[in-house]
Amino acid sequence: MTTTKTARELAEAYFTAWETGDFETLRALLARDIDFVGPLGTASGVEEALAGLKGLGRVLEKIDVRARVAEDPDVITWFDLYTSVAPPTPTANWMHTEDGHITRIRVAFDPRELVAGFERSA
Repeated sequence: MTTTKTARELAEAYFTAWETGDFETLRALLARDIDFVGPLGTASGVEEALAGLKGLGRVLEKIDVRARVAEDPDVITWFDLYTSVAPPTPTANWMHTEDGHITRIRVAFDPRELVAGFERSA
């Protein structure tokens, strides 16, 4: 018997997989036609979304979740994003889920420190 994960469970699995670099698990969580929009770019489809997550994953050190609010099929996660190129970045992530997959993600944060950090490390 298989069970469909709740939006909260999908969000928890998403952040755990991203933090640990488990991109195969991430692929399984994302809908094929996922739509992503954030301060550093947009992605349409699972391959583009994974490429973006892998890109930021190269400097990702830790995700410190401060709060998570879920009301199926949506969940908002507030966290501090720790990277090797910038001070911790307070971040809000909203995701929408359907049929056991994440279909939409919107991310909000101030990207200035991250962008400067990427430029310094290039």
